[in-house]
Amino acid sequence: MTGPCVVYVIDDDSSVRAALDDLLASVGIRVLTFDSTTAFLAHGMEDAPGCLVLDVRMPGQSGIDFHRRMAGLGIALPVVFITGHGDITMGVDAIKHGAIEFLTKPFNDQTLLDAIQNGIGKDRDRRRAVAESEMVRARWASLSAGEQEVARLVVQGLLNKQIASVLDVSEITVKVRRAQAMRKMDARTLPDLVRLTGKLDLDGLS
Repeated sequence: MTGPCVVYVIDDDSSVRAALDDLLASVGIRVLTFDSTTAFLAHGMEDAPGCLVLDVRMPGQSGIDFHRRMAGLGIALPVVFITGHGDITMGVDAIKHGAIEFLTKPFNDQTLLDAIQNGIGKDRDRRRAVAESEMVRARWASLSAGEQEVARLVVQGLLNKQIASVLDVSEITVKVRRAQAMRKMDARTLPDLVRLTGKLDLDGLS
């Protein structure tokens, strides 16, 4: 695993927390352990790629219930479930709701490490996509209203002459605004512009 990352372990069993702490630390992964989802929420998450190892059955809120609430809480961490009380139906349901893996105790250490590595990789990909989307939004916001109008029509496939007619401006004006839009969006080609604006909801943006 390249780059800093953190794994959060939530399990009410102190022996399990200690064992997972030792296992992950032995392969160079930073670990934060909690005895409940409440303790995890009180601590908060760090700004680093990560993964959540979550026990299914705990006093208070269960891991399954917490997993279903995560999106509403703004938590996008990939989840690996661990349980001593799982069954096939529960495991299938957890996977359907987006869990990376559902492991029944006792589980193979390498199987857990592989699942965590998968989760961290997915979180890195998600964070990269979010960062790129935010960058594209910032570039779009730097365009003038006229440049945005032209860019919208360009990605729809209209030619400069057609855009000039739609906007009731000269073709020279369209060419200037198009060039400015391409420069500000850091798009060297039309396919580049289409790819970048494809990350935006242009209908919902000013």
